[in-house]
Amino acid sequence: MSDAGAGVTGLVVVDKEAGWTSHDVVARCRRIFGQRRVGHAGTLDPDATGVLLVGLGRATRLLRFLTALPKTYTTDIVLGTATATLDASGVVLATYDMSHVTPADVAAAAAGLTGEIEQVPPMVSAVKVGGRRLHELAREGVEVERAARRVTVSRFATAPDPERPGVYRAEVVCSSGTYIRVLAEDLGQALGGGAHVANLRRTRIGSFGAADMHQLDAIGPDRVLTAAQGMRDLDAVTVDAATAASIRTGLPLDRVPLGAVGDGPWAMLDEAGELLAVYEATGSDRIRPAVVLAGSAGSAASAGSAGR
Repeated sequence: MSDAGAGVTGLVVVDKEAGWTSHDVVARCRRIFGQRRVGHAGTLDPDATGVLLVGLGRATRLLRFLTALPKTYTTDIVLGTATATLDASGVVLATYDMSHVTPADVAAAAAGLTGEIEQVPPMVSAVKVGGRRLHELAREGVEVERAARRVTVSRFATAPDPERPGVYRAEVVCSSGTYIRVLAEDLGQALGGGAHVANLRRTRIGSFGAADMHQLDAIGPDRVLTAAQGMRDLDAVTVDAATAASIRTGLPLDRVPLGAVGDGPWAMLDEAGELLAVYEATGSDRIRPAVVLAGSAGSAASAGSAGR
């Protein structure tokens, strides 16, 4: 879809390669689509690969709804070695003899880290403390206190690698804000030693997975999802022309006549299936706009007129 003055509006699902930062991917998409208004939902570490959702044009205003979606990761957890970055790229800080640890031990420890847990963000994260990102401080050799955060781990499944003793293949389904490398570190400590991650890959954000992903070299206007497709994980409400006109002006609405059930947010669609806005609950029977696209949403096919 195309936006006057904003270029293409929509979503592309990038299969990020190792060695790229999330910012690198955004910069590349800016060049591909010839526009500045580009952003991403959910940072991936440079060494990690997999799903990175990139918003274009006015769809950048919708990214917060994508960031909140649950995420799925696969990774190798290497027992017996703790590193400064909690992954394979870091300096080794300590080694442990964990040859006595069994698959049953690992599964039990993983079960103890499932559910609602607290995590302390690692010093190599992008979290800001005192206006500085932690990874910037870490590069300067500075370590600061970090407040623990509550996250939810819905699934933490492990299986031993038959060819690499002490290495466990893991799949994690978790809430936004969960650090897989911290989960591995906590697992190692729970087993009486240390651990780090390798080959971290994000395989899914909400419903966006392998079938949606494209390498950066294959990204172009024909790969753009519409704003409506980008909000497909939200409950959708289709409205008539009169209500659509009210939505375009940003008016609150009565949820009951609309059939807006649940807690929201809701993707508000016109009769053609185009996204008009995303509405949120207010604690009453009224719902209010969080983001209004002002009828700018169009079809992904029209994005083909945008230049690289």
